[in-house]
Amino acid sequence: MDDRDHEGEVDQVDIKDKAKRIEECLDSFGIKSKVVQINIGPTVTCFELKPQRGVKVSKILNLSDDLSLALATSDIRIEAPIPGKSHVGIEVPNSVKEVVGLKEMIASEEFIKNNKELPFVLGKSISGSPKVSAIEKMPHLLVSGATGSGKSVCINTIIMSILYKHSPDEVKLLLIDPKIVELSIYNGIPHLIMPVITDPKKASSSLFWAIREMERRYKLFEENHVRDISSYRDLTEIDDKIEKLPYVVIIIDELSDLMMTAAGEVEDYITRLAQKSRACGIHLIIATQRPTVDVITGTIKANIPSRIAFAVTSQIDSRTILDMSGAETLLGKGDMLFSPSDAMKPMRIQGAFVSDSEVLRVVNYIKQTREEEYDKDAMETVEEKTKVVENDDEDELINEAIEIIINENTASVSLLQRKLKVGYARAGRIIDQLEARGVVGGYEGSKPRKVLVDHSYLEGE
Repeated sequence: MDDRDHEGEVDQVDIKDKAKRIEECLDSFGIKSKVVQINIGPTVTCFELKPQRGVKVSKILNLSDDLSLALATSDIRIEAPIPGKSHVGIEVPNSVKEVVGLKEMIASEEFIKNNKELPFVLGKSISGSPKVSAIEKMPHLLVSGATGSGKSVCINTIIMSILYKHSPDEVKLLLIDPKIVELSIYNGIPHLIMPVITDPKKASSSLFWAIREMERRYKLFEENHVRDISSYRDLTEIDDKIEKLPYVVIIIDELSDLMMTAAGEVEDYITRLAQKSRACGIHLIIATQRPTVDVITGTIKANIPSRIAFAVTSQIDSRTILDMSGAETLLGKGDMLFSPSDAMKPMRIQGAFVSDSEVLRVVNYIKQTREEEYDKDAMETVEEKTKVVENDDEDELINEAIEIIINENTASVSLLQRKLKVGYARAGRIIDQLEARGVVGGYEGSKPRKVLVDHSYLEGE
């Protein structure tokens, strides 16, 4: 992995000048306060203020625009109060930003000496200390933010952390990547249950497999009189005859693509997994760049307690992810708010950066040391379920649609919408299926499609 150069030190004179300007700005509005501590982080510096007695915290919060003007900067964030302290934190972007490298984080004591089952690196906190979390404590994670804010890099750092700490016998990965290009780099590593899934229908079927696996594991726990995977793993160390169970981490890199193709099914599967799978060692990490309520539904949010918010465009998006504002003031490029399930307030972290070339080197090294170990049963289950779904798609209105098209001797989406009383998307899908069957011709711009069959086709059905 690559070492990252720290691009210049923070100017101490500049920092002290900013602290003085903060005090003067607040003083001009009648708020007496003193900067008591300065924490210099990789991308922002946090000035800790101690207001005098009788000063309302809300007064300081309302002056964020005036403080931005005084400091000649934008995107300042005020944390009032700082958890566990009687101080107010004012976070100001650094003029020189430091790149936090993944190598530095993986080599840190916090990660090496971490004794949790599934630790992973996040990045550096505002004070500059490495931040490490554990997947099994979350137990599921939702990652969201605008395009280019650092989501995919964050997913890569989580996967790389798992690969560095665990063998394929301890952790298995199920990677779902409707974007096609983000996670396909990991194809062929022995940690994968099956090749990276890029087809949304197969993605839905793979979540169905995960539910079957979850139920199978709970039956094993029942037979062996244990409550969770850690107790079960203790048993396997004593008795070699008991089947060893690895942890399973399911990573979905773009939820919105799946919600567009099979929203009801996907939401149902994710909800069932999120509600029940933590004790059997199956964990979900879901990323999306569209933090809207039709993608991150209330049901999904309620069952995924840990969140990471990267920079978003509006306060509404921030509230959708975190249930509070703040993500709209982030700086992008890995600047995140991490809200674990056990924390009252989110913490600001500069995410670790890992380049594609570093990922490729690690993946190639792992491939050289061990062959791929795909689960054939899991792959068969996914294929069978996908075929059933494809057949199910056709059996409801397709015959009615064929009859309408033959009687009218014309085929169009709007005709099926009117006659079948369905929406545009469903009518469009039916037309595509009819084209695949050879009932109607191809798309010809503004002209209606040609009908290629007559009533004898229906008699032969």
